[in-house]
Amino acid sequence: MAEPFSVSVGVRGYETDSQGHLNQAVYLQYAEHARWSLLRASGIAQADLLAEGVGPVVLESTIRYLAELHAGDETTVSCAFVWGERKTFRVEQTITKADGTVAATVSSVGGLLDLEERRMVAEPRERFRALAADPARLGL
Repeated sequence: MAEPFSVSVGVRGYETDSQGHLNQAVYLQYAEHARWSLLRASGIAQADLLAEGVGPVVLESTIRYLAELHAGDETTVSCAFVWGERKTFRVEQTITKADGTVAATVSSVGGLLDLEERRMVAEPRERFRALAADPARLGL
């Protein structure tokens, strides 16, 4: 398996809570940013998905907090799609501090929603493969 895609994100002061830790909701924003960055890197823009009448959806997310993040910390957020045989897929992500310490993991179940029918696309893997200029980045 190839090295997971990753993006750098610096923790900004306004993202922290009253105890000086990265706010719990922001971990999900970092994960979302990495997912969209991976789609763009594979050649899929949000406009491409909308033109096809589909949109990615997150059905479930689990965050495991392993080390504190504070304002000024530099992180790397990895992102890897894990394809199944049905309508859903997994996205595995790791938020790592500059010193290599894993701060959190985010594991999500996603799908591809048909925006007109309001139903999950039966073969999301094949739809992503058809849209991507570089499907290998998506593990396809």
